[in-house]
Amino acid sequence: MIDASYIAQLQQRLAELESDLANPELGGQIKRYRALMEEHAYVKDLCQKAQAYYGLLQESAGHQALLADAQTDPELAELAREELTALEAQQPRAERAWQVALLPPSPDDSRNTIMEIRAGTGGEEAALFAGDLYRMYARFAENRGWKTNLIAANPSSRGGFKEIIFAIEGQQVYRTLKFESGGHRVQRIPVTEAGGRIHTSAATVAVLAEADDVDEIELRPEDVRVDIFRSSGPGGQSVNTTDSAVRLTHLPTQLVVTCQDEKSQHRNKDKAMRVLRARLLDLKRQEEADRTADERRTQIGSGDRSQRIRTYNFPQNRLTDHRINLTLYNLDRIITGELDELIDALSEYDREQRLRARMQTPA
Repeated sequence: MIDASYIAQLQQRLAELESDLANPELGGQIKRYRALMEEHAYVKDLCQKAQAYYGLLQESAGHQALLADAQTDPELAELAREELTALEAQQPRAERAWQVALLPPSPDDSRNTIMEIRAGTGGEEAALFAGDLYRMYARFAENRGWKTNLIAANPSSRGGFKEIIFAIEGQQVYRTLKFESGGHRVQRIPVTEAGGRIHTSAATVAVLAEADDVDEIELRPEDVRVDIFRSSGPGGQSVNTTDSAVRLTHLPTQLVVTCQDEKSQHRNKDKAMRVLRARLLDLKRQEEADRTADERRTQIGSGDRSQRIRTYNFPQNRLTDHRINLTLYNLDRIITGELDELIDALSEYDREQRLRARMQTPA
């Protein structure tokens, strides 16, 4: 249930946040400003959903009182009964919207994203599948009006990728794509298979929220080893005639990032640093989640790269997401970037699990 005092508290907090945001001294405090903006959006949405649900309850109570009064005019009572039926039909949806609004947003949902796709078992076919996944996400991003930027790629001899790293920039990118992390398996007849037999190959996808300048990611110069070398392509052939490739090693964590696609050493270093900061932020988030267990309560929220999350079966035009037991028979459209149905189902499942966990947690 919900009452007027709860809505009053929300309205008071909303007014406090708006006052804080109007403070001119906030201009130089980028991190605090962003935190206040995120909380303001959350409280405002929650307040609107709570008011809508509370309004329905109040109207229903008024109509019930009319029906309970023996002196109510019969025609008015009939009208009240019809309106009460309509109001009660709206209540479950309004209650659901309010409950979903109660779920606090992830601090990373509004961030841009860095995606890393790596070929797994399956040799050249796995590399081709990694290329298919890259094009699938790139087309999905294009359909959403997002911008995709290639950061690093290690192409295979037949047009696939042993590894490809790219950034996607736009509205709510991380919130939309964060459930794509994990192992992706493909079943199809490879172009390299003369006998027409179906093979199984795999690729892994990592979705990283991109770090920005206000994140508490400490990158001291003495903690990062920078190695410069000459770029090379598939088979070892030289790409550049200058030493422009960059390898960064974060000594405390032993994370390694290599970038060699640009002819400029400085641009390669900037791109590598961008990926390193995203990986360090991801590591920090994993450590925080392990401490609080909030993000690990549901299988879908684990982000475990080793978990096999999905199978793409081309002969049967079938895609199966194993985390939510969802099977779709439109793989031909999904692989060309039509991911909305799949992503909506994953997001809804995640909301249900988080809502259930919240309702079971003592206040």
